[in-house]
Amino acid sequence: MDALDWDHNAYYQNTLLRLLPPHPRHVLDVGCGTGAFAARLARRAERVDAIDRSPEMIAAARRIAPPNLTCTVADVLDVDLPRGEYDAIVSVTALHHMPLERVLPILAEALRPGGVLAAVALPRADLPREAPVELTAALAHRLFGVTFATLRRFGDDPWYARSPEDADMPVVLDPESTTRQVRRQVREILPDARVRRLVFWRYLLTWRKPL
Repeated sequence: MDALDWDHNAYYQNTLLRLLPPHPRHVLDVGCGTGAFAARLARRAERVDAIDRSPEMIAAARRIAPPNLTCTVADVLDVDLPRGEYDAIVSVTALHHMPLERVLPILAEALRPGGVLAAVALPRADLPREAPVELTAALAHRLFGVTFATLRRFGDDPWYARSPEDADMPVVLDPESTTRQVRRQVREILPDARVRRLVFWRYLLTWRKPL
């Protein structure tokens, strides 16, 4: 593994944490992977449900789960989520594996009124329109990589280092939709939702369920 490579998913966890409502009672993490983000959520919320289709990922998540974190092998498209239950539903690089026209109504119904949906996912490159942000990402990736590698060398913080277990997570090298296409599709389903491109090969979807 390249010493200057770093985990973009871990980097954008902080973005999602800032979007949580104050003192959330119950949070759902969709596509939790090895559970690192779900464990962070459990320090903010009274209860966290984390689901993933992979038994291997859930096994890893359960090894680090605190008592208020429940990890379940499940496909969000098939599981019966409690209606109007969650103060927040979050997801890190999972939505691009699913048809938005199916998953977004499911998540919207599971949110309580006023609840927050916040997800980071991968878009397909939109060239030449997004050439400036792609160039910025390529340059900043190496610069941040040098910085984080230096901080890891001289300190105890992991500074977005990749976990060996990340190698078992599914990867989509060519997602189906660009950020523009996702934005159009999302607004047909959740008219008040926002979708914006992030620098490091991700987009951010946010929506607050009307009261």
